[in-house]
Parts: sequence; C-alpha cells; structure tokens
Amino acid sequence: MQSNIGFALLVTFLAGLSTIAGSLIGLLTSDPSPRFLTVTLGFSAGAMLLVSFNELLQTGIQTLGLTMAYVGFFAGISLMFLIDAFIPHVYMGERCDLRDRPHGRLDPDKAKLTRAGILLAVGIAIHNFPEGMASFAGAIHNRHLGIAIAFAIALHNIPEGLAVSALMYSATGNRRQAFLWALLAGIAEPLGAALAALAMAPNLNDTIIGIMLSIVAGIMVFISLDELIPVSRSFGEDHLSIIGIIMGMLVMAASTLIF
Repeated sequence: MQSNIGFALLVTFLAGLSTIAGSLIGLLTSDPSPRFLTVTLGFSAGAMLLVSFNELLQTGIQTLGLTMAYVGFFAGISLMFLIDAFIPHVYMGERCDLRDRPHGRLDPDKAKLTRAGILLAVGIAIHNFPEGMASFAGAIHNRHLGIAIAFAIALHNIPEGLAVSALMYSATGNRRQAFLWALLAGIAEPLGAALAALAMAPNLNDTIIGIMLSIVAGIMVFISLDELIPVSRSFGEDHLSIIGIIMGMLVMAASTLIF
C-alpha cells in the first residue's frame, strides 16, 4: 500500500509540473497556434470523459452499488459547480480566446491584466486541487488508471500554464513573476493529492476508494464539459475540437485494451 501511495503522489506531482512546462513555453516562445490548443484541449476532454465513465464510475458502481456511486458522481459535479459559482476567479476561456486579441496582442491596460492574471491563476489552482485528488485516487486503485488520468490532466495543464504566464508577463514585463504565478497554480495539483493521502490513506479500503472514484468521475466530467470543450471550441476550429475529443477517447480506449 505504501508503494502505491508513493506512486500516486509521484504521478500527480508530474501532472502538476506540466503547468510549469506550459509556463516556460509561454515565456520562451510565441503563442501556440489555435489549432494546436483546439486539438490538445479536445484530446484532454475526450480522455477524461472516457476514463470517467468507463473506469472511474464503473468501478464505483461495482464497489458501492448503483445508487451510492451515482450519489458520489453527482456530488463531484455539485462540488465543482459550487466552487465555480462562489469562489472569485477568471474562467480560462475568458483569457484564451485568440480572436479577442487584436493582432495577437492582449488588452494594454496593465492593472486589469494583472488582476485578470491573478484571478486566472487562482481559478486554475482551484481546478488543479481536485484534479490532484483525481490522479491520486486513480493511481491508488490501479497504476495504469492513475497514469491515464495524470496524462489527460497534464495535457490541459500545459495551455493553462501558458495562459497564466503569458498574461502576467504582458501585465508586468517580469518573466520571473509570471513564472512564479504559474508555479503557484501548478502546486495545487500535488497539494490535492497530499491532502487526499493524509485524509484517506490511513483508513483506505475498497469502499473509500469507490467513493473517491465516483466523486472524481463527477469532477472530471464537469471540468471537461464546463471548461475544456468550450475553450477548445472557442478558437473557431469546431471540427478539430471534435477530432481532438475523439482522438482522446480512442487513445484511452486503446491503452485500456493494451494494458
């Protein structure tokens, strides 16, 4: 069990690092193309949706029964809805739509940019915290499942880190400060896993794992439908977004069959 906990914390930490990788990409290169972001975010959403319904929720149903698994699933959705509704933050889509940037440039109002960048970092951290719990729960149950979840999360963490660093650098002109804000957003991922480990690992059993996986399924479905897919489609490449979603589902399905 101890080795599983260590592995779960490791894969979650690596998923969180991808936010930092996205920040470095944003600071060292020009903005990625809308087509790249469309496919990447769509891929991540498709992978998350398939894993949520085919692995997480199914395991919850097998462990807890239909009623309790559904209760956990909709509790996860409700939790994310309440967080989005009552904790001030900027939705990622509000900062990632390239069509709102005249000639590829951001709003020149530095004060507004700084506030938006801080709220965006807070919003990403809010989402990363339960995602860290998701990676941890999946890896505790099954190492392959944990890797699959962490991979899907890492894919969409890259453009999130890029968005934070690009926004804060545009506002402050300070690369170090922009990087630190993206780092703070990314740290929330392993912190979520660490909290899950401290709270649940001492009494971990099949029932607790089933509850965690059902709740995590709801969290991941909400993030996919409320954020990843809308942002993926916001670049005006609707067909590419659907292709990305299908590709994500295919890759996750193939990995499940292979492993």
